[in-house]
Amino acid sequence: MPEQPPQSQPYEPEGAVAGTGMGGGMDLAASEASSLAPGPDGGAGGAGPAERPRSLWSDAWRDLRRNPVFLLSALVICFLVLIAVWPSLIAPGNPLSCDLARAQDGPSPGHPFGFDGQGCDVYTRTVHGARASVTVGVCATLGVAVLGSVLGALGGYFGGAWDAVLSRVTDIFFAIPVVLGGLVLLSVVTSNTVWPVVGFIVLLGWPQIYRIARGSVITAKQHDYVQAARALGASDTRILLRHIAPNAVAPVIVVATIALGTYIALEATLSYLGVGLKPPSVSWGIEISAASPYVRNAPHALLWPAGALAVTVLAFIMLGDAVRDALDPKLR
Repeated sequence: MPEQPPQSQPYEPEGAVAGTGMGGGMDLAASEASSLAPGPDGGAGGAGPAERPRSLWSDAWRDLRRNPVFLLSALVICFLVLIAVWPSLIAPGNPLSCDLARAQDGPSPGHPFGFDGQGCDVYTRTVHGARASVTVGVCATLGVAVLGSVLGALGGYFGGAWDAVLSRVTDIFFAIPVVLGGLVLLSVVTSNTVWPVVGFIVLLGWPQIYRIARGSVITAKQHDYVQAARALGASDTRILLRHIAPNAVAPVIVVATIALGTYIALEATLSYLGVGLKPPSVSWGIEISAASPYVRNAPHALLWPAGALAVTVLAFIMLGDAVRDALDPKLR
């Protein structure tokens, strides 16, 4: 009977060999080889759960939280909104209380900004003037964004005669000078509220948002997921609201944020020219207009409301720039 060869003992190497996927191998230590065993979640052993996929908005929010420009501008804007809602928090005085005996007086205890040409406390009127200016900016921006986005979405999605008519109407509105239009349209208004100014800004401001929204919708409706939704029988309303709008709204948000500061400056310009807000309303434009004749004798009466206006406009522009950088993947 032939002699059987001795059975070899199993070889236990110190290291293991892992395939490289290219026909070769790679020596690994035993501890490293054991880490390649699948874990309970289907991944490599010792690895945590799979990372949750991030969306454009989550990535944008992560970038914004790390952007010092956004944090600074947001802090300034939050403070402005606070004093616009509750001005007596830091200026308990009456903005309509004036004393002609103190007209053009400089800063004094209890009156850090001095007095204007009518003897009114500049500090109190500057703080209370934030309410009208911020209200005009926010309400006008919301109206412009909603009207321009709705019309732009309809024009960009349906096209045809509807889009052609709206495009020609926007060309007409773009041809109207904003300040000249305000002088003509608001000169016949006698109301002292902010709503005529808000309505005028919405009337002349929506074409800009319309063009932005129209272009975004035209781009978004060409994507495969929209074509798939249409092939599955989704209605036009569902496609617009569920598939196109979330992916086309980012440019509108950026433009509207930057435009908010512009609308505040426009309200101040119209009030300075006497066709915007009118006394006894209190706004930065009215304060700048009232202080202009006394700029040589009482420059402080012009400096503080003009400075508040400049800081507000700059804060909103900086906020819009930060949001644009966060929402534009090409800038990352």
